[in-house]
Amino acid sequence: MAGPETATHGAEMGGAEILVQALIDLGVEVVFGYPGGAVLPIYDALFRHNAEAGEGAPRIRHILVRHEQAATHAAEGYARSTGRPGVVLVTSGPGATNAVTGITDALLDSIPMVVITGQVPTGLIGTDAFQEADTVGITRHCSKHNYLVKDPARLAEVVHEAFHIATSGRPGPVVIDVPKDVQVATARYALPGPISHPTYRPQIEPDPALIEQVVDMLAAAERPVFYTGGGIINAGPAASAALRELVALTGAPVTSTLMGLGALPASSPHWLGMLGMHGTYEANHAMNRADLVIAVGARFDDRVTGRLDAFSPHSRKVHVDIDRSSINKTVRIDLAVVADAGRALEAMVEIWNRRGHPRPDLSDWDAQIEGWRAKRCLDFPEDSETEIMPQRAIRALHAATRDRQPIITTEVGQHQMWAAQHIGFEEPNKWLTSGGLGTMGYGLPAAIGAQLGDPDALVIDVAGEASIQMNIQELATATQYRLPVKIFILNNEYMGMVRQWQELTYQSRYAESYSDSLPDFVALAEAYGWKGIRIETLGELDDGIRAMIDHPGPVMVDCRVSKLANCLPMIPSGAAHTDMILWANEVSGEMDDEARALV
Repeated sequence: MAGPETATHGAEMGGAEILVQALIDLGVEVVFGYPGGAVLPIYDALFRHNAEAGEGAPRIRHILVRHEQAATHAAEGYARSTGRPGVVLVTSGPGATNAVTGITDALLDSIPMVVITGQVPTGLIGTDAFQEADTVGITRHCSKHNYLVKDPARLAEVVHEAFHIATSGRPGPVVIDVPKDVQVATARYALPGPISHPTYRPQIEPDPALIEQVVDMLAAAERPVFYTGGGIINAGPAASAALRELVALTGAPVTSTLMGLGALPASSPHWLGMLGMHGTYEANHAMNRADLVIAVGARFDDRVTGRLDAFSPHSRKVHVDIDRSSINKTVRIDLAVVADAGRALEAMVEIWNRRGHPRPDLSDWDAQIEGWRAKRCLDFPEDSETEIMPQRAIRALHAATRDRQPIITTEVGQHQMWAAQHIGFEEPNKWLTSGGLGTMGYGLPAAIGAQLGDPDALVIDVAGEASIQMNIQELATATQYRLPVKIFILNNEYMGMVRQWQELTYQSRYAESYSDSLPDFVALAEAYGWKGIRIETLGELDDGIRAMIDHPGPVMVDCRVSKLANCLPMIPSGAAHTDMILWANEVSGEMDDEARALV
C-alpha cells in the first residue's frame, strides 16, 4: 500500500514524525483516539503536521472520543461503511486494555483496523512501570497480528506492513505497540516499497478447475441455496454485483448471515431472509432441504448452523472463503475454494456464461419455498391500539427512511435482531453491527465512525435502553464534531434478549434483567446538546420518526415499546433448523424433548 515518493524520503525524523508520515503516505484521513502520556510525542507530531501543512496538503483529522473502546468501534464503523481501514491511537496501559474489546470485535467480524498503542520506554518494559501493560501479550490472541517496535528505523516499514496485513486476505485488526523513547528517537524516513510479507500470502484468485466443478454442481442441482456472509461485503461492491449477476443467471435462492445483509437486495424475489437462530422460516427450511449449499464468505457460525448433526443433512456443500483455516472447521465440506469471494463469484459468472448454460428449471423448488414463505413468520400480534410493538416501530422506521438508503448501526440485543429481520437492505455497507462478539455499546460509536466516513448519509443507531448506556458518553463526541447521528431506542425497560432467554429457559426467573433506574433519555440528550424526542403511543410513532429525520442535528428518540415482546422466530440453542419457535407458541417441524421444553 505504499504511496508515491515524498519530499520527506530520506530525511532525519523523530519516531513520532515517521509514524505520522507513514499514515499520510498510506492515505489515512481520520484517526480515532484518546491521548495519554505514552503517546504525547505522536499527538504533538499530529498537531504540528496539521498546523504546518500547506493549502491542499494532506491532513489527518483526529477524532477525540470519550473512551478508548469507543475509538475502536468508531474505527470499525468507518471501515465497514467506507471499505477503508479504520485507525486508532491510544495510550499505554488502560488505554490499550480499554481497546481490547473493539480489537476482538474487529477480529471476529473481519474488520480492517490498525490500532497504534503507546508503551512505556523500552528500558522500563517488564518493571511494572506506571501505566505499563503487556499489550503485545494481551492482544496476541485477539488481533490478526501485532508488533512491538523497538527501533525507530523500522517504524515506517511496520506501519505499511500493518496496513497490508489488516486489509489483505481476511481483513482484521493489527496492533502496533510503540514505546515512548522510540517515538522520540530519530532515524531516516524510508518509504517502503511494495509489501510482500515472507509468510503472509493469502490466495486471492480461485483455482479455475475448482470453479468449473462448482458451476457443474450448480447447473445440476435441483434445490440449490447460496449461503452468503460478511466476506462478500468485505470483498467490495464488485463482489455483491457478481452475486446479483450469478443469482440472475441461475435463479438460485439466497440466504445470509447477520453480517452479510445487503449483498443481495432484500427486494429480490430470490431473497430468503436471514438464516439461523433468528432467521426466517423459509431460509432455515430451505437450508434444511437443499441438495446443494454454496457458502460464500461465511464461516458456519453456531448461530447459523444450529445442531451440527442436523445441519443441511441432504446437501453437498461448497465453501468459498479467503481464510483457509475456516474450511472444515465446524462443518465437513465436499468442495473447498480458497479465494477472494468476489473473484470466485466473478469466475463462476464467467464460466457459466462461456458455457452458455440455460437458466435451470427450479420451479418445484421455488414452489416449495413459496409454501414456506406463506407462513409469514415475521408477522407479529398487535392487540393494543396504543401500545407499540417493537417490530412495528422498526417497520415504521424502515418505511420512513427507505428512500434515503440510510446506514443502520445497532447495539446488541433484541433490537438488533428486529432490525435485521424488519429492515430491508438493498445495498452493501449499509448495515453495521457486532456479529461474532455481540458487543453491547457498539452502535453509537460505530454510527459516529460511519457518519465521518459518509458525512451526507442518514446514519441511525437502532438501540436498546440497556446497550445504549454502555458507551453513552460518545454523545459528546457527536456534539463536538457536529455529526447529525440519530439514535432510535426501543425502550422496553429490560435487557430484552436476556429476559427472553430467562423466560424460555429459566421459567421466567428474571434475574437482574430489568433495567431499573433508567435515565430520562430526552433530558440526557438535551444535556449533551442533542434533540430529544419521546414516543409513547402508536399514534405518535410516525410523527416522531419524521421529526427525528427532519432535524438537521443529532437526535435521540426514546420509543417506549411493549415490555415483554419476544424476538421470534427463534431456534432454541442446540436445536435443528426445523425446530423453530414461532408466534403463539407455534412450533414447526418435529422437535426433540429439550427444544419442546423451551416453549
